[in-house]
Amino acid sequence: MRRIGCGFQTKQRYRFGWFSMKLKLVGGDSAGVVTAYYMCSDPGAGPERDELDFEFLGNRTGQPYTIQTNVYKSGVGGREMRHMLWFDPTEDFHTYSILWNNHQIVFFVDRVPIRVYKNTEKPNDFFPNEKPMWMFSSIWNADDWATRGGLEKTDWKKAPFVSSYKDFNADGCQWEDPYPACVSTTTHNWWDQYEAWHLYDSQKEDFAWVQRNLVIYDYCKDTERYTKQPWECSLSPWD
Repeated sequence: MRRIGCGFQTKQRYRFGWFSMKLKLVGGDSAGVVTAYYMCSDPGAGPERDELDFEFLGNRTGQPYTIQTNVYKSGVGGREMRHMLWFDPTEDFHTYSILWNNHQIVFFVDRVPIRVYKNTEKPNDFFPNEKPMWMFSSIWNADDWATRGGLEKTDWKKAPFVSSYKDFNADGCQWEDPYPACVSTTTHNWWDQYEAWHLYDSQKEDFAWVQRNLVIYDYCKDTERYTKQPWECSLSPWD
């Protein structure tokens, strides 16, 4: 029973767009509990999947949540970033969003960009832009790694652990086989127009504040894990 979780997914797949959801996370002692909100090309989490992740890592009562983001391309992840939040995500609903086009992927919290992941004009093995994805959310026990690297275990006397959701929005290119017309357009949808290819000035100010104050971990700076810096880390989020 202690391995049981739950989740849901969209009926439709999308390739590019703006995707958002309001979440209120597990309150109190949530150590070991992970709430995830993510996009994935394979419901079975297969070895060749593309994926964009928000993961909310629970903690002991009184300790802050950590938000982890990750990007998978053809089954390869390992691109984690972790941030603190500037509010208590258990007290009220907050909006978590993903902007995805062929130029960048931006993770937002309440419209504040916390992570920018850029593409390049050349074919590459790090930017997911070919496979349509479903939206998912789930909650499960991950006390082997989620809180302090697995040192803090889930206190099952505090169960049930409940996260709440509302106001899901998908403003994207809905996939239709063999190939939807909206994927090839760059002017009809705001999320794929020039202004959405880069952060604008006020977003850059917010992003700079996040970078200075809230980043806990960035795989691009983990030289023990990656003795050779991943190529995508050379791309500037400011361009």
